[in-house]
Amino acid sequence: MATDVVPLPRARGRWLNPLTSSGFAPVLPAVAYLVLFMVLPIGTLLLFGFVNIERGRIVSDSFTLQPMMSALNDPLVWRLMWRSFWVAVVSTVCTLVLAYPVAYVYGEVRGIWRTLLLVAIVSPLLTSALVRAYAWLVILGGRRGIVNQALMSMGIVDEPLRLLNTDLAVLIGMTQIHLPFMILPLLAVLSARDRRLEEASLNLGASRVGTFFRVTVPMSMPAIIAGLALVFAVSYTNFIVPQLLGGGSYSTLAVQVYEQTIVVLDWTRGAVLATLLLGTCFAMVFLIVGLGARITRWNEVSR
Repeated sequence: MATDVVPLPRARGRWLNPLTSSGFAPVLPAVAYLVLFMVLPIGTLLLFGFVNIERGRIVSDSFTLQPMMSALNDPLVWRLMWRSFWVAVVSTVCTLVLAYPVAYVYGEVRGIWRTLLLVAIVSPLLTSALVRAYAWLVILGGRRGIVNQALMSMGIVDEPLRLLNTDLAVLIGMTQIHLPFMILPLLAVLSARDRRLEEASLNLGASRVGTFFRVTVPMSMPAIIAGLALVFAVSYTNFIVPQLLGGGSYSTLAVQVYEQTIVVLDWTRGAVLATLLLGTCFAMVFLIVGLGARITRWNEVSR
């Protein structure tokens, strides 16, 4: 039985094909939005780092590399960059260690338990990170802090521990606040994984532990890479948690950007530090994604 073939409509003598130039029209608003609210602000930020600014105005013909060279030759900047990197790496690893079991359990449970677990995972995102950081101030506070009161009431310690204004407090806050960003990518992959591969591994004599590390973890590697890149980026550039839980003497590169821009009003110095912060952050994210692409190359070949 013959069927009628309906030709594609023509527009100005060309077939309407989403792969041709006419297919880019729907994305023009999104491109314009990104250019207006991301490209231009970042470009302005880069510009501020290479000019002199006096009384909120750019001095004409003042292009110079001196602020950037001064920052690169400042040992304090490198120490702050190292502290930012160290805190971001440790907190990212901690979030992965805590997030993977939660995501794995989510893929195993069914019914109301899965719904309750999802609500527990997503609900922290409904509260501002600033509010959660202040909550940790109450939990990790001095003698009246919840942790110290509990330890002293049980007789574990005689004097309150110094928890606030330490690296430990910053790491705890970073890990808890950014934990959902690691769990959500793992949820999507682990809940939809092909369980026949795990059953085949068990039927061939592998143990459950061996199956987990040789089958389940490699299948979830794309989600792990995505979570590592996302959590590292938000941890490396976070300034609320270090400023609140680390105390006034605890500083990172992001905290210095805030202080130089808002407190000192040295926009040139702040722009230079922000440029270094964004540049090193992009470099690390590209490195994580590049290494992840090499690790998961077997997945592309298997397809």
